[in-house]
This record gives sequence, structure tokens and C-alpha cells, in this order.
Amino acid sequence: MTTTAAASAENTAHRSFGWLPWAALGVVYLVWGSTYIGIRFTITSMPPLLSAGARFLAAGVLLAVIVFFVSGRSALRMTARQLGTAALGGLLLPALGNGVVVVAQQEVASGLAALLVACVPLYVVVLRRISGERPPMITFAGVALGLAGLAVLLLGGSQSGGTHGSAWWGPWLVLLAAMFWATGSFATTKLPVPANPFALSAVQMVVGGAVLTLAGLGSGERVDLASITTSSWVAWGYLVLFGSVLAFSAYVFSLGKLPVSTVATYAYVNPVIAVLLGVVLAGERFDLVQLLGGALVLVAVVLVVQAERRSRRAVITESSPVEGTVGG
Repeated sequence: MTTTAAASAENTAHRSFGWLPWAALGVVYLVWGSTYIGIRFTITSMPPLLSAGARFLAAGVLLAVIVFFVSGRSALRMTARQLGTAALGGLLLPALGNGVVVVAQQEVASGLAALLVACVPLYVVVLRRISGERPPMITFAGVALGLAGLAVLLLGGSQSGGTHGSAWWGPWLVLLAAMFWATGSFATTKLPVPANPFALSAVQMVVGGAVLTLAGLGSGERVDLASITTSSWVAWGYLVLFGSVLAFSAYVFSLGKLPVSTVATYAYVNPVIAVLLGVVLAGERFDLVQLLGGALVLVAVVLVVQAERRSRRAVITESSPVEGTVGG
């Protein structure tokens, strides 16, 4: 399929689903911004890997049951290649993407973690270039600005302002997690996936949860139910129902119906919510240098996403002037 034909087909598909993909993206905007503070409260008395593994296993099984009763057994059927894509997504998204962030948040404040994860769209641009696509030049300018912002976040400011631990590896681990997440998101748009996006999401979470659970047991983590606080239980339950079942499914659904560069806009909404909640609920502090670094990252992401959207709209307009004016 040519680029113009693909863009035209994509535009038609977006219109046919109306407001649903945008509503799903709105859920991702709001809920995922709050999951960072939820993770922080969860790991205060729960082991990080096992709590994350149990979270995704519970959410994946629950979502699979919902899909079964709402859409029937056929909705859960998938080919070997589709299952392979779902398993790969489970490894890269919940396990390595989210799981590594959970480990890092033992040393990194929730707001700072969210600001670092905001670099996901920058990784996506690099992956697109490696795959042979040619993003606009302004996109690369945005990537350069984002890298400058990350350098400020990582090397500038007082360490105590943005973290509640002392390990140097915490912020770098978040950047590694963001790379895994970007790779998983990009791969999902290029490989064959099941027709039902919620079935895809369920398999991804089950696979990711199983990997995290095995990693937790292998690293020596154990659960002491008597030592788990009420706040950790509440936060964990919130992450299962809202962060995973609702928001992760909404992310997978919107990723299948909207351009990946549009879905990536969540990366500059989530940090704002995360920073505010971290300050209000957990007393996290950020100095001016760190706020400057975070602002540079967010501006870079906005620049990249807007450039990608303008480029895509131009291609659609060339392919079909009428369709190019629909939907704004």
C-alpha cells in the first residue's frame, strides 16, 4: 500500500469510529497521570516486581473474562502470529516498560519519573527513522531539544528535590523503561494484532504479569501480607482496575485507531498530572533547574507530535482533499 493510500484508509477508519478513540485517549490522559503516585504508595509496603506482576495478572484475567462474556469466545481467538505480537507487547509494555519504572520508583519521585517517561515520543521518532521512515526536520529539532531537557533533569538540580532515594541509577532506569515502552508501542502498530483490541490488551497484561512475577520470585522478593498497609492495598486496587483494566485497554484501543504520534500526546499530559499529585499527596519537591528540564522535555514532545500531525495531514490532503478537511 502506498503512503497516500495508507493515509487515506487510516483517515476513513478514524472517522468510522467517531469519538470513541478520542474518549479512550482522554482516559489515558487522566488515569495514567495518576498511576505514578499510585505506584509510589503501592511499593511503600509491597515488593515492587511481585506487586506489579500481581497487578497485571489480575487485570489481564479480569479483562479476558469481560471480553469472553461480552463478545464471546471467538473474540479471544487469534492466530499464532497475532499471539506472538501480543506476547511481545506484554514483554515490552507491562513487563519491561511499566515493571522497570516500578523498580526505579524506589529511588525516583513519581513526578520526576513521569517527566522522564515523557521522552517516549522522542524514542518513537528514532525508531521510525531506523525503520526507513523520514520524519520532518523539525521533528529532529524537537528530539534535540528533548535530549537537552533530559540532560538537565538527569545532571542538574538537587538530587533531593526530585527523588526520595539516593541511587544514581534510578532516573537512568526510567529512561530505559521508556525505551522499552516506545519499542512495544511502535512494534504493535507494525505487526499483526487480534481484531479485538481488548483481547490483545488482556494477553499483553497476562504475559507481562507472568514475566514480572517470575522476575520477582527469582530476585528473592516475598510477600508479607501482615506488613502491607491499607494505603498500599487501595493504591494497588486502583492500579488494577483503573491503571490497567481501564487505561491500558484504552491505550491499546486508541493506538489501533489513531496515529501513534497522536496517541503519544499522552506523554506531555501525564507528567503535569503526576507532578501535581506528587506535590499535593506525597510532598515531593522540585527545584527550578529540574522544572526547567521538565519544561524543555514537554516542549520538545509537543513540537515533535505537532510536526508529525501536520506532516500526516499534508499526506492525507494530497491523497484526498475532501477527506483531508474532515475531523480537524
